[in-house]
Amino acid sequence: MGEIHTYKIKSYINASHAMRWESGTGQKHNHTWEVITEIQLDTEHLVRFNDIEDDLKGVSARYSGQFLNEIPPFDKINPSLENITRYFYKELTAVLAKSQAKLMRLEVGESPTRFYCIQHTDD
Repeated sequence: MGEIHTYKIKSYINASHAMRWESGTGQKHNHTWEVITEIQLDTEHLVRFNDIEDDLKGVSARYSGQFLNEIPPFDKINPSLENITRYFYKELTAVLAKSQAKLMRLEVGESPTRFYCIQHTDD
């Protein structure tokens, strides 16, 4: 079996949200969302991590300091941990592809004990 080499990059997003329930919207509250990206590079050459980190920061910067419920797509979909992770997975997959990197796993945590993860498969 061959080796797979991956890199992990951790970043943070300080943002607030309020869950939407059948009975109404919950209370607005803040999180420091921890975002851990695990990437695989499609090249054996040296990589400029600053470029990849800048690309990742470009996505997260749109949400830092914001009330997620007011920003697309979370103005329409519930800003749950699961939906936030799914959205960022799609966004980051596209951004990383420009750097010839593949998003293999994304972990988003809203607290030190609560994370949601999506892992790439070749299915």
